[in-house]
Amino acid sequence: MEIDLNHILDTSSKDHPQLLKIWEDSVRATHDFLNEQHIVQIKESIIQHHYFDHVQLFHVERDGKIAGFMGLAYQKVEMLFVDPQFFDQGIGSILIKKAFELGAHEIDVNEQNQRALNFYLKHGFKQIARSELDSEGRPFPILHLRFPNHC
Repeated sequence: MEIDLNHILDTSSKDHPQLLKIWEDSVRATHDFLNEQHIVQIKESIIQHHYFDHVQLFHVERDGKIAGFMGLAYQKVEMLFVDPQFFDQGIGSILIKKAFELGAHEIDVNEQNQRALNFYLKHGFKQIARSELDSEGRPFPILHLRFPNHC
């Protein structure tokens, strides 16, 4: 099924449990540098700090369920996760196109998440900076990317 921007839906708080499951499944499939304790701590932080309430959420559905989602804040993609069963089906690409349409042109990515980094580079993002630690002070370097039209 071809997906276009008209298939991207606003996400409501009733969808948050499904988003959290997609987040966890995606992280387990792509973030092999995190151990179980890290994943549990980050998940608890997402819940405790109500991260989904601090971004504008959009999602794509396939077969009646959420296949991928992104959260935007100002001109930045704060999160973009795809259910692993829908990897390589264009879900992330259509979400990035929607982000561009809405004026978002920045994203951060874990340096060790090569799959995500390659995805963003393929879509034209360029690295503009690097942080040695993640936002929680953990030793997982973060690459700060920007779409070149906004450098």
